[in-house]
Amino acid sequence: MARRGNFDVLGKYAWCIPSGGDIVILALLLVVGALIGSGVVLIASLCVGAENAAAFTAQYTTLISYPIMFIPPMMWAAGKSRRNRMEYKGLALDNANVAPLGWFKCVVMVMAATLAAGLVGDFTTSVLPPMPEWLENALKGLTTGNFWINFICVSLFAPFFEEWLCRGMVERGLLGRGMKPVWAIVISSLFFALIHLNPWQAIPAFLLGCLFGYVYYKTGSLKLTMLMHFTNNTFALVIGHVESLKDAETWMDVLGPGYWYCAIAGLLLLVLVVKAFAKIPLERPAGGFAVLPSAFED
Repeated sequence: MARRGNFDVLGKYAWCIPSGGDIVILALLLVVGALIGSGVVLIASLCVGAENAAAFTAQYTTLISYPIMFIPPMMWAAGKSRRNRMEYKGLALDNANVAPLGWFKCVVMVMAATLAAGLVGDFTTSVLPPMPEWLENALKGLTTGNFWINFICVSLFAPFFEEWLCRGMVERGLLGRGMKPVWAIVISSLFFALIHLNPWQAIPAFLLGCLFGYVYYKTGSLKLTMLMHFTNNTFALVIGHVESLKDAETWMDVLGPGYWYCAIAGLLLLVLVVKAFAKIPLERPAGGFAVLPSAFED
């Protein structure tokens, strides 16, 4: 019997443990999904009329196209999992390997660590050249436009779909096929960075991805990494609606010379959290994932 419980919607993917070639297929299908999503938005904008098309696309493009983008890779993974289940054991995308810390401590620590990592990594954007104006306006639209539409896209869609892909598929697949944890975490974080398509988001995404990936490796919990992703994105969304901070590009702009003291404190917090999660024991080298039986073993 397939595992039921938290995030049972993810259970259908447990027997898809992607290889390197499968990960390339997932990436290509993501591109296909993006093209389909863009086509749906174009058709929808034509339906609302020329006078409303610009306003419609500005407000609803991400809301419509973003989830559509993930449909092809999710359909492919579900089909592969269904076929594999007849012969192979599965690895659950979501587990609860949190002892001896417990859920409450894990939740508090990962949320604090996520904010600390965002603060510590913020200096990386200051060494990059200025962001192109069109990209800056597009990103600001995700945090300063209609709050509730942005909340759905940034705080709900992104944590669910991106964690499903980058941790649930890529990292779990690499770990499940015997790759060393450090490389599985790094590669999944690079994948996470690349899907952001620009260095101003990719570099912080890589740093956060390493933290998310380590927590996922130790706990097997996609709930926790989705929570971490939610925390990071929602914090950015809320800050984007604070009038006095709208023009600030980095925390260095907000905190001034005090940034470095806060960054050092954040780095110390990250070290403590990583040490705490290092105490979680693993039953198998692949990480804290629950092994599920094949159809013949049910």
